[in-house]
Amino acid sequence: MAFQPGQADQVSPAIRRVVAGNSGAFTYTGTGTYLVGRGKVAVIDPGPAEEAHFAALNRALDGETVSHVIVTHHHLDHSALARRFADHHGAKIYGRPASGGRPMDPDAPVMEEGADFSFTPDHTLEDGDAIAGPGWTLDVLHTPGHTANHICLGLMEENALLCGDHIMGWATSVVLPPDGDMGDYLQQLERVRQRGFATLWPSHGPPVTDPEPFITAYIAHRHYREAQILYALEAGPSRITDLLPVMYAGLDERLYPAAAMSVWSHMVDLHRRGRVTAGGEPALDSTYALIR
Repeated sequence: MAFQPGQADQVSPAIRRVVAGNSGAFTYTGTGTYLVGRGKVAVIDPGPAEEAHFAALNRALDGETVSHVIVTHHHLDHSALARRFADHHGAKIYGRPASGGRPMDPDAPVMEEGADFSFTPDHTLEDGDAIAGPGWTLDVLHTPGHTANHICLGLMEENALLCGDHIMGWATSVVLPPDGDMGDYLQQLERVRQRGFATLWPSHGPPVTDPEPFITAYIAHRHYREAQILYALEAGPSRITDLLPVMYAGLDERLYPAAAMSVWSHMVDLHRRGRVTAGGEPALDSTYALIR
């Protein structure tokens, strides 16, 4: 992915991308902010509260009007700059309020990006809403899974999807209970696949130019993780920490907390479907066993 942090690149006829300088284990090369249209512009995911990124966005938009500030979800690498940026441009924030709640396990690790559980937009978007400007129309898809309030935006003129963290261009998306839900996530992946978009523009990583096999592999990966869990539990009850070294052999240890959360999300889904027991509500430190 060729880019310079803070530089506005024209990546499609209607889309410019500015990548923030917040590269890391969970953000890859940094969070991409998308500018849709010219003259009257929709800005999607203003990004982290970094002075350099704020200045870069303002440079890119010099002489233009920001008509909408849209936030795909309330993780701080997407939403933290939204209020300051919107106020600076006299615009309103569009999105869905944070509603999934904080992790229900007090020992749940805090992800590097963090989250603003008080996030509330000026205007709440519903599935099927449309936002339009000169030469561009965005179709709102409510895609819960990564978070309960996650949305994607279909750019109708290009048959493209600005997909936030629902689908990433470099790795699978993390699903963190209880805000994230694995069952919802798989359902929304299938929905996006069936829409037949020509291009996916994720917030992290390069565009996906052949979405159907890419999303199919995403879904297959989640089914594979579930199969790993069920196979491991054939040997007897186990805790998530015991499963990680086998399921994620070779993984960067900085990502172990995220991996544990993803396994937990699978456990919550399996528990809900009656496949495993946790001796109560499924938690990070629960002991899980198969229901035979």
